[in-house]
Amino acid sequence: MNAPDILDSRYSWFRLGITLLIAMIGNVGMWAVIMILPAVQSEFGIERADASLPYTLTMIGFAVGNVVIGRAVDRFGVTWSLIGAAIVTAAGFVVSAFSGSIFYLSAIHLILGFGASASFGPLIADISHWFLRRRGIAVAIAACGNLLSGAIWPVALSGVLADQGWRAVYFTLAALTVAIIVPAALFLRRRVPFEATDAADQDSQRRA
Repeated sequence: MNAPDILDSRYSWFRLGITLLIAMIGNVGMWAVIMILPAVQSEFGIERADASLPYTLTMIGFAVGNVVIGRAVDRFGVTWSLIGAAIVTAAGFVVSAFSGSIFYLSAIHLILGFGASASFGPLIADISHWFLRRRGIAVAIAACGNLLSGAIWPVALSGVLADQGWRAVYFTLAALTVAIIVPAALFLRRRVPFEATDAADQDSQRRA
């Protein structure tokens, strides 16, 4: 297969499937606190506004992480960036589970948001390089991983939350993050050939 032919190829669609899987797991760091918010509010005896503080810091970390991890992807590649972010996210879940106050929990969620960001902007940017004719739909599918994460995990872990509490949910998410993202990221080690990128740039210039 010639380098330009790799774009929109079977491998591109396979890579998109792996990307979607990682996004569905990795983005849970952004949604997890919403799932446990009522339980946290009840345990710490605080108002809903105070219980929302971890989510605020999660989103700040998420915003910063998209920039910082995006630069890491450019330098080290998406695989090692995702593995590093998965370890950070899993550690954030574990440490959060030992929180004794809302302020401690909030501070750790800054790190959780940072780690989760690797599964959004940087991952979407990576998959965009593997498509030309179907780039728009590929990016849209990858972006859906964020929303699917928010739709699936609260339902899937509702039983754990009801029976064992929010700390058990976080331990479960820590294990899933490492067990799924780390091996899945290894499938993304291949880098798009320069010739394919050059051909895509030339085609974009012709269209413009």
